Amino acid sequence: MANFNKVLLMGNLTRDPELRYTPQGVAVVNLRLAVNRRFKDRNQEQKEEVCFVTAVVWDKQAEACNQYLHKGSPVFIEGRLQSRSFEDNSGQKRNVIEVRAERVQFLGTGSGNRPAETAPQEQIQDVSGSTENTWLQESEDNLNESGYKEAV
Repeated sequence: MANFNKVLLMGNLTRDPELRYTPQGVAVVNLRLAVNRRFKDRNQEQKEEVCFVTAVVWDKQAEACNQYLHKGSPVFIEGRLQSRSFEDNSGQKRNVIEVRAERVQFLGTGSGNRPAETAPQEQIQDVSGSTENTWLQESEDNLNESGYKEAV
């Protein structure tokens, strides 16, 4: 049986990142994300739905998210669904499904109360951890002035 677990989300943070560290010293941050969907209903009236999702980011990406993101920041998150169980304060067993972020891309300053710091370019590349940026840059570098790809 084939399996595939991939999530792509674009939205805005609903609150500041919540950075904490595991007992082993590994950084982890929860990003609370609002993802909007606009559509027309059967009567052709414009409607909007909001889906609230928690994305969990680990290691250096978590620290960068905590440093540069804030409530209202627009982000693009690529990851996978992950479920976990825990006991709440009243002893009840709880199950949650979250997004385990593999890549977080900062999209701008957003509409939060404070301006986002500008991340150094090398910091942004470290956060993405993807070869896609390199591939895209090489593709753009091979375009000539008229927009056609040059032979490499």
